[in-house]
Amino acid sequence: MSVIRSRLAGVGAYLPQRVVTNDDLAKIVDTSDEWIVERSGIRQRHIAADDELTSDLATRAARAAMENAGVTADDIDLIVVGTTTPDDTFPATAAKVQANLGVPGGFAFDVQAVCSGFLYALATADKFIRAGDVKTALVIGAETFSRLLDWTDRDTCVLFGDGAGAVVLRAAEGEGKNTDTGILSTHLHADGRFRDLLYVNGGPSRGQKVGFVKMEGKEVFRHAVTKLAGVVEEALAANGYTSADLDWIVPHQANRRILSSTSKKVGVGEDRIVVTLDRHANTSAASIPLALCTAVTDGRIKPGQLILLEAMGGGFTWGSALIRL
Repeated sequence: MSVIRSRLAGVGAYLPQRVVTNDDLAKIVDTSDEWIVERSGIRQRHIAADDELTSDLATRAARAAMENAGVTADDIDLIVVGTTTPDDTFPATAAKVQANLGVPGGFAFDVQAVCSGFLYALATADKFIRAGDVKTALVIGAETFSRLLDWTDRDTCVLFGDGAGAVVLRAAEGEGKNTDTGILSTHLHADGRFRDLLYVNGGPSRGQKVGFVKMEGKEVFRHAVTKLAGVVEEALAANGYTSADLDWIVPHQANRRILSSTSKKVGVGEDRIVVTLDRHANTSAASIPLALCTAVTDGRIKPGQLILLEAMGGGFTWGSALIRL
């Protein structure tokens, strides 16, 4: 049976020039390189310049992905940006990216699912392609998450960074089999009962202030390992695969202990987990496309391989996508 698949045609990434090391943070908050590395695996993060907006990061990543895919602005039918740190309350950051890129038509909007934002955006674009409404989509995860941090709170300010990653999806014909190239399936979840474990204490409706990140780290860790392992198994089962069939897992880069615990729970060796956390920190919706672009560019991820993306973020939201490159 012939079906329409969303084929991953190109990847791109952008990281701000400013690098902040753990030793740099130790000068402004009660912490140390040893303390941060032991608890998170993070050694440095990139921080956007004062005049850099989320749309600027997103635009740079998008241009890189478009060049990698060999597409032009005229080819783009849809732009979806996963972000928790938009330029403005409205309009959508995606609309600003559309203007920056000179995309003449189509439509553009943002998706807000925090660290799961890229997967939510990817799944949304995939559905438009599968329905035949879109032939080429630009999917971006972009964050200036440093703007949400209280730099006196060592439990949160050491964990996050800024950046953007993007992919170009193009419609391609498949046979409806698990050997097809492209996105095989996506799986999204949310449970708003856990809002108070990871949130920002501000917003337009809550006093007109942006607010700061607040997190109950131990509880988030406990939920993350269980939910991520579950959504990995869900994606594999939906496509008739087991963890042994995976070439790579590209996870949301939240915490090294979460990555290690999840890999053990699903039976995938850490040598098959793409890790950029040490260099990028947690870039929220940008972390998966940044890691994906890194591994594709350095040659670890190759055409034909089976890749699983997974993430969990505030809300809680969580999800996965199984892709054959």
